[in-house]
Amino acid sequence: MTDKGPVQPPFAMTVSAEARAVMEPMLKQGSAPEVTATLLRNPVTRAAVRAAAANHLKPLNKGRAKRFGVDVEKGKVAGVPVKYVRRRDADPADKRLLINFHGGGFMVDAGSLTETIPIAGLTGIPVTTVLYRMAPEHPYPAAVDDALAVYTDALAHRRASAIGIYGTSAGACLTLQLLARIKAEGLPMPAAAGFFSGAGDFTIVGDCEAYLPPIMGTRTAAETMDDYCGAADRTDPLFSPTYGDLSGLPPMLLMTSTRDQLLSHTVLADLALRKAGVDVDLRVYEAMPHAFWAWIECPETEIALAAQASFFDRHLAS
Repeated sequence: MTDKGPVQPPFAMTVSAEARAVMEPMLKQGSAPEVTATLLRNPVTRAAVRAAAANHLKPLNKGRAKRFGVDVEKGKVAGVPVKYVRRRDADPADKRLLINFHGGGFMVDAGSLTETIPIAGLTGIPVTTVLYRMAPEHPYPAAVDDALAVYTDALAHRRASAIGIYGTSAGACLTLQLLARIKAEGLPMPAAAGFFSGAGDFTIVGDCEAYLPPIMGTRTAAETMDDYCGAADRTDPLFSPTYGDLSGLPPMLLMTSTRDQLLSHTVLADLALRKAGVDVDLRVYEAMPHAFWAWIECPETEIALAAQASFFDRHLAS
């Protein structure tokens, strides 16, 4: 322990050499800078942080687009900015659609392409990734409103059985919040949903956060959500869905790892979904960090992405 909280324990020898090469520097640099409390509240530094995140991901996005044969276009759906991600040889007659909500603490775009390019490439299913409004400028429910607008538009053009939704980290939280909103609005449920390293209860601190360094600075996941929460009641089932009735939700794939600060949150969401009778598949990967599939190129990532692709291929009707 330090005055800044837990220190990253040495990484396990069970991880691949490729993953180790990326993870070892984490031991030296510790957790990410405390960007949420100060930098992202200042319009000038906020723009700089978001630009830096985009530049950092450019090489990974470019490499993945080339490897998976995917094209990306910008557009708008129901007034919401989106990116269309499609494999070049995808069947134009395929009516299936995936809708993605990127990670990044509801404050930066940390995965709109890294999370979508591989899945579009592996499945041939086009992905619309939603560039939802972010905190601190736009607290809850702005992101859910944007997600619902894009989903409702998708329903106007195809059957619900052909639609899947998913997200990583903040995007996973948003996925579950959207499902709660879809149920409250009485809309048809999507065919399947992916909840990849997220949380369904924003009132608690997960057990894993007691011994792993925070994802951002010194803040717990619950504290990181302060700017997103705004004036919302954290026990509102539309905000923390595990406080509500989760019955009737579609089949869900949940994914996390043993060095993931949101492991506890993902497991608790899994338990709540199982209790409600939802068809769930929980995958926990050995010794890997938070949302590794979105930013580390290694054999473990290939396995996780293949599981995501297989899940949607099985559940979406063409």
